[in-house]
Amino acid sequence: MPDTAAPLPRHVAIIMDGNGRWAKQHKIKIALGHRAGVEALRAIIRESSDIGIEALSLYAFSTENWKRDPGEVAALMDLLLEFFTSEIDELHEKNVCIRILGDKESMPPRQRDALIRAEERTRNNTGLKLNIAINYGGRAELARAARNLALKAKNGEIDPEKIDEAALEKELYTSGLPDVDLLIRTSGEMRLSNFLLYQCAYAEFVFPAVLWPDFSLQHYHAALDAFARRDRRYGGRTS
Repeated sequence: MPDTAAPLPRHVAIIMDGNGRWAKQHKIKIALGHRAGVEALRAIIRESSDIGIEALSLYAFSTENWKRDPGEVAALMDLLLEFFTSEIDELHEKNVCIRILGDKESMPPRQRDALIRAEERTRNNTGLKLNIAINYGGRAELARAARNLALKAKNGEIDPEKIDEAALEKELYTSGLPDVDLLIRTSGEMRLSNFLLYQCAYAEFVFPAVLWPDFSLQHYHAALDAFARRDRRYGGRTS
C-alpha cells in the first residue's frame, strides 16, 4: 500500500504502453495483449477510486493509432466497446464520473454511441473523475481550443485582449480538472507521445520498465510513493 501519510497526487495520468511487446514476448496475438492490458486497467481504476485519487486520465487510443494495422485497430475498437459494455455498471455504482478526451464524433458509430452513453450515465457522479483519451492528440486539443477562442472573439463573446491561460483551459477537454501531478508511462519509454501536453506542464514523471499488462498495484504504489518524495518547486527554488 502507498504511504497513507504521504501526499497523494490529485491527478494521475497514465500512458499504458507495452501491450504489443507483451504479446510478442508471450507469442500470442497483439489483440490478446491489449485484452491483458484491460485486466491491468481494471485494478488501477478500482485502486485509484478506493484511495481517493481525484482524477485519473488514461491514454487509450491516439489520433496516430489509426495508422496501425487495420486488424489491430478493429480489435481495439471491439475491446473498447466491450469495456464500456461490461464495466459501466460497476463504475457507475462506485460513483465514478467518466469523461472522454478526444474527438468522439469521428469514432465508428457503435463506439461513439457507447462513449456518449457512458458520459451521460455518469455525468453527475461525484467520485473519481475517470478521463479516457480516445481519438486524442495533445496538439489537436490545443488547436481545437484556439479555434474555439477565435470563434468566440469573432462573435464578440470574448475580448481578444482578455484571452489568458484560464480562458484557454476552459476550452480544453480537461476543463475544470486540476493539472496532472503525476504522469506514469510503462514499458520504459520516456516520452509524452502527444498526451496532455498543456496539462503536464509541471507534472512529475515516472517511467517504470514493466510492460503495461504486468503493471500491478505494487508498481502503482511505488509510483505514488516516488511522487510523494519529489520536491515540487513549480519554477521556484528551495529555501
